[in-house]
Amino acid sequence: MAVISMSYRDLVGLIGQAIPQEELLAMLPLMGSDIDSVEGDTMNIEFFPNRPDLYSVEGVARAVRGFIGKETGLPNYDISTSENVLKVDPSVTEIRPFIVAGIVRNVKMTDELIASLMEAQEKLHLTLGRKRKKVAIGVHDMSQLRFPFTYKAVDPKKMKFAPLGYTLEMDMLQILEKHEKGKEYAWVLEGKKLFPIIQDADGKVLSFPPIINGNITTVTEKTTDLFLDLTGTDLNTLKCALNIIATLLAERGGQIQSVKVIYPDSEMILPDMEPRTRVLPAAEANALLGTLYTPEEIAQHLRKMRFGARAEGDKIHVQVPGFRNDIIHNVDLIEDVAISAGYGQIVGTMPKSLTFGMERPLEALSGNARQLMIGHAYLEVKSLALSCEKEQFEMMLRPEDKGLVKIQNPIADYLTCVRMTLVPSMMGTLRANKHRDLPQNIFEVGNVVHGTETIRHLAALSMHSKASFTEIKSLVQTILRDLNIEFALGQCADPAYIPGRSAEILVGNKSIGNFGEYHPQVLENFELGYPVAGFEIILESIQK
Repeated sequence: MAVISMSYRDLVGLIGQAIPQEELLAMLPLMGSDIDSVEGDTMNIEFFPNRPDLYSVEGVARAVRGFIGKETGLPNYDISTSENVLKVDPSVTEIRPFIVAGIVRNVKMTDELIASLMEAQEKLHLTLGRKRKKVAIGVHDMSQLRFPFTYKAVDPKKMKFAPLGYTLEMDMLQILEKHEKGKEYAWVLEGKKLFPIIQDADGKVLSFPPIINGNITTVTEKTTDLFLDLTGTDLNTLKCALNIIATLLAERGGQIQSVKVIYPDSEMILPDMEPRTRVLPAAEANALLGTLYTPEEIAQHLRKMRFGARAEGDKIHVQVPGFRNDIIHNVDLIEDVAISAGYGQIVGTMPKSLTFGMERPLEALSGNARQLMIGHAYLEVKSLALSCEKEQFEMMLRPEDKGLVKIQNPIADYLTCVRMTLVPSMMGTLRANKHRDLPQNIFEVGNVVHGTETIRHLAALSMHSKASFTEIKSLVQTILRDLNIEFALGQCADPAYIPGRSAEILVGNKSIGNFGEYHPQVLENFELGYPVAGFEIILESIQK
């Protein structure tokens, strides 16, 4: 969630209509936000991560104008064509492969615009940008620059320039060591032998992305013409972020101008505001909302949410603005129809047929397992479904499983995959509570993922000075007996346990889990100073 700070007077001025502050504060939550705090003229509004176009007062004003009916439909931003070129060298392909760019001229750098632009950059870096790894934004005064610009990779020891806020030239390694932004974002370029840079036709350095701009392009209150560069790893996200920044400036009267970005194998004219098109059947929207809206009524609601929309027969042809990257399915359009109409205006209807619900067998089994574990004085915990390869495998002394589901764009280095077992996360719970009294007995009933399959597990851990194989064996036998499961024990080869102090649980010839005393190296990896014994069982394997 991103909290955006904005001036009430500035917002009303951009809306172009006098709206009492109390009325605005009541309206904004209906548009998909939350009021964080209000201090006189300053309003701090929290917006959902799926709406980065609202991360500025200019974006909010644009949305409000539609919501109140003052200016509906697809926003129109004129983009003049220029012959300005940015060339992309093949050397950046393996380092930071994509760059997009644009120009905004005749900008009046007011205090309000500067504050809004800086905050929008910060919030986009944090959310869309994944702390600048996926997207990094540069805003430059282009008065001292000459096209064409070049984006390339260079030897960091041989390239020197004065970074933003400094007059002294440094090489790129020195910037990472001495500049505050270099220290903060050096991790993005970790392991790279060459670093990316943007230079103009005279060799002047605009930017060392994603770290810092060059001092020569510092934006001041006298700046009128801005060059925007965005570098990163996902081209579509970069294009959307460029559109958000460019339209932010255009809402203040700036005039957008294009840049030709030439890649080794392609070229594009940017910013690209061409709307994406979708077709929404009225029946699909009404079925999901439980309404009887006509196609034209649905189109009107979409226009209020700043889409282009026209009804044709029983379908609505929708144009999605270039700054809305959250519309990936018709259900996203239907959500905006509901927001426009107001959730309170959507009346519920009784089901046309009488149905009777019942508990799923797996949930009944899970509930029974919980009651049994509580009866044995174990405390239930709930851990995150996301984990990391180090925790799931390396710290447990296990080889990585081919069925592991990895997160393509993890938000943190400790949330890079979906867990395959419960015990590693539970070990983390013991580590967080190791200063508490012993014994500590915990259990969890939760889902794990193997490939495309979601599986229900039961796991338990006991930590105290005498935790042993015998203790946990007795618990496993009692739990399975009370669940009416006939089982046998077999030899276990799981390296997470001490050799000879573990067992496999067999139902027929199929393994449904294992138990034992955990290896001292596992305990050391999780910073635990006492023996730990435990088990993990696949509940779905014993479901009857």
